[in-house]
Amino acid sequence: MKTYTFLFLVALLISSCKETQPQPNDLDVQKTLLVNSDGTYDKIPLEKDTVVLKVMQTRVKSLSSFPSMEEGLEENMMYMEQMAEQAMTEGDKPDFILFHEFPLTGYSSGSRQDKLPFTIEVPGPETKRIGKIAQSCDCYVIFGSYVRDSEWPDHILSINTVLGRDGKIAKTFWKSRNIKRLYKDREITTTTIEGVRDAYRKKYGIAEEFPVLQTEFGNIAVSTVQFDPFIYAAFAMRGTEIMLRTATLFAEEDVVFTAWSNDFYSAMANFTLPISTGYNAGESVIVSPHGEILAKHPSKENDGIVEAKIPIAAFRKDRTIPNYALEMTKPVFEQYLQEIPINHLNVKKENLPQTGQEMKVLFDSISRYNPPKKAN
Repeated sequence: MKTYTFLFLVALLISSCKETQPQPNDLDVQKTLLVNSDGTYDKIPLEKDTVVLKVMQTRVKSLSSFPSMEEGLEENMMYMEQMAEQAMTEGDKPDFILFHEFPLTGYSSGSRQDKLPFTIEVPGPETKRIGKIAQSCDCYVIFGSYVRDSEWPDHILSINTVLGRDGKIAKTFWKSRNIKRLYKDREITTTTIEGVRDAYRKKYGIAEEFPVLQTEFGNIAVSTVQFDPFIYAAFAMRGTEIMLRTATLFAEEDVVFTAWSNDFYSAMANFTLPISTGYNAGESVIVSPHGEILAKHPSKENDGIVEAKIPIAAFRKDRTIPNYALEMTKPVFEQYLQEIPINHLNVKKENLPQTGQEMKVLFDSISRYNPPKKAN
């Protein structure tokens, strides 16, 4: 009976995914200017010639490991405040402070309903308090988190939030898409722009799919995406000068190549774990547009701060967006069909996959590949 119920749920997921996919409004796409044809990009005047970026490499404590969510949030918040104070009093004054993907909530395992309680709301009391850090530091503070939103009931969102120097939310960045076929037995269940693309576009506009925040310290974007050159090329085309990345573990080569191939500065904030776990934690980096590592934390398991100066005025002078071989490769791209269709989570909340295993069943069922792609 349990197997029958699960298969019936999968059938509902597939049916809902197909039935609720609206067609994208091509006219809206055509009338929205996303990339300047002359190679220039929008920006505002710089306040200074050189800016300081500090990356916070810190431990991660999951809210599910505390006696209560309130206790967990308080401890994690106090630690963020402590580290921000260290960033402000040691070395040069920061203009950007970048935390990793889970400084507040940590990572929680289990089903969708298990994870939802260990999320925050944006805006909410946590962003208000982190805004005070930004005000006190007179800098931008960026952090990632699992987020819940009443406008997206039962969805678990992966969002990077930017707090401005005034303490207010300057921008939020949804995760563009999840890496797929990474695990043999499951897929990531968080909701990304790709998973609900048409609904997201209708609510926020197409320009918010690859948003760039124009600041007095340079154009920034924030992402948790890994191993996805198209995503970062799109951010570069939109005028990104400093690409801030948050991750749960990462490959240094990915950060170096992405910065180099897209001609922007980039940083990756990673969390720490004991070496005995075997995970590739720590070693947060800041990379130049030439692929040069400007700063790197030497440890996988020790907390600390990575710092680099970015000569943003000299970098911006006479700069254009990168030179891609789009016209040459376009015929191939136009015939390529990605394995998993976009909008795969445009379903009723009761039909959302509850576990990574159910997400894999959904992906296998709607895969455009024959046979469906397997994890490496």
